[in-house]
Amino acid sequence: MAAPNLVNVATITAKSVQAALTTTLTTEILANASSSGKVFKINNIIIANIDGSSAVDVSVFITKSGGSPIAIASTISTPADATLVVINKDSALYLEEGDNIEAGASANSDATITINYEELS
Repeated sequence: MAAPNLVNVATITAKSVQAALTTTLTTEILANASSSGKVFKINNIIIANIDGSSAVDVSVFITKSGGSPIAIASTISTPADATLVVINKDSALYLEEGDNIEAGASANSDATITINYEELS
């Protein structure tokens, strides 16, 4: 099924997903199924370093349907107890059918990711 025409969207549903990051940089965080008939508008991606004493390097990627991961943030050092805004509403991006967002960190369970998005159908 083709992605919806944004001029004729019938439904917009606000959603959010959270995950702890691991050292596997290509861990899938959010996926838009290839036959969903939907587009995801990514409003923000926030990384939180939850380690109280050490910085952590984080990377976030978008993988287009059938493609290779493309970095939207690569090995960015996030100080202890700090947050990093990777994408905000001013620089939103769209996940088309078959696309996904992947992320990872330099240390297991030292960082979390939150993605707030709108599901358009």
